[in-house]
Amino acid sequence: MANPILQFGTSRFLQAHADFFIWEALGAGEALGTVTVVQTTSSPESRARVEALRARARYPVRIRGLRGGDVVDTKIECSSITEALDANAHWPLVRERFAHDARVVISNTSDSGYACFPEDTAALLAPGAGVPRGFAAKLVVLLRSRFEAGAAPLTLLPCELVSNNGDTLRALVAGVAREWGADADFLRYIEHTCIWVNSLVDRIVSEPIRPVGAVAEPYALWAIERREGMVLPCRHEAMIVTDDLPHYERLKLLLLNLGHTYLAERWQTDGRPADENTRHAMNDPALRADLEALWRDEVVPVFDALGNGAAARAYLDEVRQRFENPFLDHRLSDISRNHAEKKRRRFVPVIELARDLGLTLEQPRLHASLRTTVTA
Repeated sequence: MANPILQFGTSRFLQAHADFFIWEALGAGEALGTVTVVQTTSSPESRARVEALRARARYPVRIRGLRGGDVVDTKIECSSITEALDANAHWPLVRERFAHDARVVISNTSDSGYACFPEDTAALLAPGAGVPRGFAAKLVVLLRSRFEAGAAPLTLLPCELVSNNGDTLRALVAGVAREWGADADFLRYIEHTCIWVNSLVDRIVSEPIRPVGAVAEPYALWAIERREGMVLPCRHEAMIVTDDLPHYERLKLLLLNLGHTYLAERWQTDGRPADENTRHAMNDPALRADLEALWRDEVVPVFDALGNGAAARAYLDEVRQRFENPFLDHRLSDISRNHAEKKRRRFVPVIELARDLGLTLEQPRLHASLRTTVTA
């Protein structure tokens, strides 16, 4: 039986997030079906994962952390992935699966997943042509095959951490198709027949289990923006279909991500230990009190003014447990990478929201952090 879910990306994140949800939903009779996973890069790690899945369609997910104050440490064997393909080695089969079998497409490509490359041209649409390098170009070729096959509309669910990821990927794919001289019917198919869904994923998947598998925290969220006609891969308690995706984006960005970045700011400016992680920071009474004051006095009042104060406080309860995870070595040195850009993306929106809402918040920690630049 053909798999109705086609996934681009073999990352440990997807193994412990979407694929894990699908496996649990299969046991409850709440999943669309099983998954065909497609390796899109030539990295040795991805190749090893695909080879392991082809040899044995089971992999472990170990859930480690805190839930409700209790320690969780459990391992689950997942069998949601029943076919694993390499785009470069199995491209005709990938085209066949996409054109005829898939109902939902999930993706989580690499950091350069949305990049375009000059070597990808319209010549790749020809039968027997090679494999496009870029993910968007791959989708143009695959969507053309599905369009010509007259198959049912397709739901595409990107999981990349890009704002409005569904809309962004649709615009990118349509742009490549236009550059390749696509006709109006095919462009209409891309932009209006296919269903591109914005979503937000939130789970720390801390390390791989080799050759395939992952270690993840108990907390998980997949917030999906409601779109008419969309087909979901499964139903799961960690999946939320919402008409207000920005609400979930604000919670993650302005509480969890902002908290991470503020701890990294203190790590840099105070010259704290090189190996300090979030758990160490939360166990330092003075630093913990400063972070709690930042959340309480400078951020949560913004959520109160938006009418989302209760949700923010509940989310912060989860964030504290995640930061205190005894199994996670989330080092502040790692969090501090691209620090200036992270401060801009995570601190400035809180200040601007407070101003736009007419709040008279001083927000001294946020302002002081934005004035500080630490040079290597």
